[in-house]
Amino acid sequence: MALIYKIFRATEYAEFLSKGETLGAPIDLADGYVHFSTSEQVVETAEKHFQGENGLVLLGVDTKGLGNDLRWEPSRGGALFPHLYRELRSGDVIWARDLPLKDGKHDFGELSA
Repeated sequence: MALIYKIFRATEYAEFLSKGETLGAPIDLADGYVHFSTSEQVVETAEKHFQGENGLVLLGVDTKGLGNDLRWEPSRGGALFPHLYRELRSGDVIWARDLPLKDGKHDFGELSA
């Protein structure tokens, strides 16, 4: 299983749960795809876009079920990032957990690549 990660604010996650699918956060809607990060990228993503924010939820998504709707495209520093060109569905999510702040940094615990 190859996991990729999505960070949502609590309100975005609650809306996702209630609808069972989402086109993502405001940045995703603006860009036309759902942004994800790999285990190597997600900490920097949190620092860049969610620094100091409480109430975040981290989702683990298996790439296998996303098929051709998942594209790996260059982004920060030319690194390839996973972008989903369809809605994210509740069935795509393997797990979700809180992403707490600890000493000013988000505590990711153990992540799978």
